[in-house]
Amino acid sequence: MTLATLCCSENGDQRKNIKEKSDINIAAVVGNQPVCESTDNGDLPSYVAVFIEKEVGNDLKSLKKLDKLIEQMTESKMQLEEQVLTVSSEIPKRIQSALKNAEESKQFLNHFLEQESHLFSSINSHLLTAQPWIEDLGAMINQIEEIERHLAYLKWISQIEELSDNIQQYLMTNNVPEAASTLVFMAELDIKLQESSCTHLLGFMRATVKFWHKILKDKLTSDFEEILAQLHWPFIAPPQSQTVGISRPASAPEIYSNLETLFCQLLKLQTSDELLTETKQLPEKYSLPASPTVILPIQIMLTPLQKRFRYHFRGNRQTNVISKPEWYLAQVLMWIGNHTQFLDEKIQPILDKVGSSVNARLEFSRGLMMLVLEKLAADIPCLLYDDSLFCHLVDEVLLFERELHSVHGYPSTFANCMHILSEETCFQRWLTVERKFALQKMDSMLSSEAAWISQYKDITDVDEMKVPDCAETFMTLLLVITDRYKNLPTASRKLQFLELQKDLVDDFRIRLTQVMKEETRASLGFRYCAILNAVNYISTVLADWADNVFFLQLQQAALEVFAENNTLSKLQLGQLASMESSVFDDMINLLERLKHDMLTRQVDHVFREVKDAAKLYKKERWLSLPSQSEQAVMSLSSSACPLLLTLRDRLLQLEQQLCFSLFKIFWQMLVEKLDIYIYQEVSKSRLYVGL
Repeated sequence: MTLATLCCSENGDQRKNIKEKSDINIAAVVGNQPVCESTDNGDLPSYVAVFIEKEVGNDLKSLKKLDKLIEQMTESKMQLEEQVLTVSSEIPKRIQSALKNAEESKQFLNHFLEQESHLFSSINSHLLTAQPWIEDLGAMINQIEEIERHLAYLKWISQIEELSDNIQQYLMTNNVPEAASTLVFMAELDIKLQESSCTHLLGFMRATVKFWHKILKDKLTSDFEEILAQLHWPFIAPPQSQTVGISRPASAPEIYSNLETLFCQLLKLQTSDELLTETKQLPEKYSLPASPTVILPIQIMLTPLQKRFRYHFRGNRQTNVISKPEWYLAQVLMWIGNHTQFLDEKIQPILDKVGSSVNARLEFSRGLMMLVLEKLAADIPCLLYDDSLFCHLVDEVLLFERELHSVHGYPSTFANCMHILSEETCFQRWLTVERKFALQKMDSMLSSEAAWISQYKDITDVDEMKVPDCAETFMTLLLVITDRYKNLPTASRKLQFLELQKDLVDDFRIRLTQVMKEETRASLGFRYCAILNAVNYISTVLADWADNVFFLQLQQAALEVFAENNTLSKLQLGQLASMESSVFDDMINLLERLKHDMLTRQVDHVFREVKDAAKLYKKERWLSLPSQSEQAVMSLSSSACPLLLTLRDRLLQLEQQLCFSLFKIFWQMLVEKLDIYIYQEVSKSRLYVGL
């Protein structure tokens, strides 16, 4: 029997006392270690045995600790009993307090319920008593509101009639400026009334505005046209031959004063004119940018030119020839040029004086441009499937656009001919025709006798790249295509043209590959070298274009399209976004691969020739040669001469036929192979033969 067992037996009375409280968890602190155990189900004896075993063990000298342990346990027991007694005495008080509070709350609640019931009865009684008053008062309020609406309606009518009477009085006294100002105020009231549901009032207001607008517009238009006639408007002749503006009559100051007065009065009618006039718009398929109507005085100035345009370029007139779009395009450009000086010097100061932001010359050009757009929209469907006529139309339109923007400063943000060409059916036809004629041009340039000859072969400074005529013509073709589509209004259309250019580059690469394969047996020949120069030139130019602002903008647009359609991996999108790659990378990689293959073939060819020429040198025994001390002058081995002559001839030949950058790559590749051959094969062979 162990000491722990004896201790457990001797302390049986203490174990019984502890077991009486086995329904709670005993927390004892022995030293610095907390001990928490459940004493249910007879676990206490085993716990005590373990505890004694741990504290005393088999060491009899440790028995002196028992008194101290008993004191600690007794003290812990007393503390636990005090806590239990404290809790047992506080809980009933708290319960009693909570019950008391609950009872008081119940009494308050009952009191409130009684008040609520009484108040509810009083309110219902009051509502029943007041119901007739409410109904009578509601009816009176409705009548008042109705009367107020009628009164407001009558006030509006009175105000409209008053304004109308004022305009009439001003016109009777020939005070047109005040009449125009009053009409402007009336038009602004009309705009404010648009949210009203009073349809009859709106109709009355609109009819009144329309009535006075027509009277004022007709009167001012008549006077304005009379002044313009005195100035010999429109100016059909070029500016150099115009009498007005160079030699002016004595009454010119008065004429220009009246011009300014009438112009300003017509400007006042702009609000009512926009309110009453529906702007003629082309169909939505042309996606024209939103723009305000041309200001009224400029509209009147454009009227005689519009009549002339429609007379000559519509119907069965001899000047209306569908195959001659240059006639009406040139006419419009001439009209713009003829009137620019007058508009800048006489009309623009008037607009600046009244604080208008309108540019007279651009406003005039915008009005004429609408005639061109209408004409194009009508003519294009008639010649859409005639390649020759359609291509001629596109060429003339592009020339017209170029002059319009560069010479006359017409903004690309305004409606222009490129919007008409961007219409889906027309645009797809344009792409088809562009591809067709480009392929025909490629056939022609490759079949030309001078296809592989450089145009600048006799000019050393210019012929650094040794570019054959076909390659230069092809890149010029791509450049022309870029100039043709760079002013398209949307990035999506430009990207479609970019894809066309990439297809043409790939097609040209395939054609060069086919011609190269025919020349494989003569890889050092003139044509083979010309093809290699062409490939190198196209790759170099495309790499330069990749840094061009226009193509960088297209790259950004392509990035947005690819990101939207999820057509590229995140890595590819990241490369595009960081400008690590370009829109031409695929084409450049294919061309570089072709260039490397062709150079490798040339290097292999020359290397084989050099190896053949080195056979005698390779067989010569070094040990049979005289020593260096025996030779008065060092000389070249005669057997090495064929090798070096072959190398010299081929390097000279290729230096003359390849551009500098290609020749540099070529000789570096060749030298690398020769190094390995001479030091690994020739040297070993000569040593072996010598031995």
